[in-house]
Amino acid sequence: MEFKMKLAIGFITYGEHTAKYLPYFLPSLFKALAGLEDYKIFCWDNSEDNKNNVEFIANTYPQVEITESGKNIGFAAAYNKMMGKAGKSGAEYFLVINPDTVLAPEAIKELIGIMDKDKTSGSASPKVLKWDFDGSRETNIIDTCGVKLKAGLKFVDLGQGEIDKGQHDKAEILGPSGAAGIYRMSALERITSPLAPLLGRRGGLKGRAGQYFDERMFMYKEDCDLAYRLKLAGFKARLVSKAIIYHDRTVSSAGKGFRALFRGRKARKRQEKERSFLNQHIIFLKYWHLQGFLGKLVIILRILAMFIYVLLFEQYLLGQYGKLRLIKGKIDKF
Repeated sequence: MEFKMKLAIGFITYGEHTAKYLPYFLPSLFKALAGLEDYKIFCWDNSEDNKNNVEFIANTYPQVEITESGKNIGFAAAYNKMMGKAGKSGAEYFLVINPDTVLAPEAIKELIGIMDKDKTSGSASPKVLKWDFDGSRETNIIDTCGVKLKAGLKFVDLGQGEIDKGQHDKAEILGPSGAAGIYRMSALERITSPLAPLLGRRGGLKGRAGQYFDERMFMYKEDCDLAYRLKLAGFKARLVSKAIIYHDRTVSSAGKGFRALFRGRKARKRQEKERSFLNQHIIFLKYWHLQGFLGKLVIILRILAMFIYVLLFEQYLLGQYGKLRLIKGKIDKF
């Protein structure tokens, strides 16, 4: 008889960057899973020349199924492979979780409870608060309460940087952040079915079976893209404010205003900015035809503003326009 499971959990490791978090992340994960029996944990190791993650997990938590890729294949591709395994095992839900997090004991149960109760939900986000890893403390500062969509296909992390006073607990969201979120596997299968376009289902990647996250987006904004596709397919997203997870985020917004934007971008690595810049333009192309007049106008203004900023301050990003031109004809339009 084929094994069926309630929940699959997946996380990705990247060399030394994640190795330091595992002694905190994994105990909190298993504590949050206490009382649940029907689950499977997958780890995809994107390390190139580092065995620290694999050795620690194999020696201390051998029940975790580890796959070593030997190279960094990206966030999207790694999760697609883990989600594919979960789907073949008949998992009902898949929890995406970063290893630079610590879960509150009831976080997973709260997420599953909401998904079980509301069958129209394709995904749910926990309330993610900032974890000051270097200071060894959990804070009440919001990291994200989920992804929100604004005019011009601008995606933002709800509440990021604010002190949590419960002000967003009942907010509507587009979907969870890639740092932590639970997905209904049947919803993911629906939007990636090769038959989705023939059945008139928006959100599908037109025959790209198994590409839950769009693999053209190596890293960054692939979570926003998936959230939008689920929405287009008619699925809701829920914020589960009682599910608390703490996250030591390396890339976040730096506040409002030009000066804050400049400081925040200066602190980010070049490769991060290149990927984020390219992926945002892929999103513009994918969903341009679904936007109304005002939305298209805002997109044009955003593209112009981004171009001027890059021309003045980050000329190396101009190379991403060349990459975009090469893949433009292969980008699915919705």
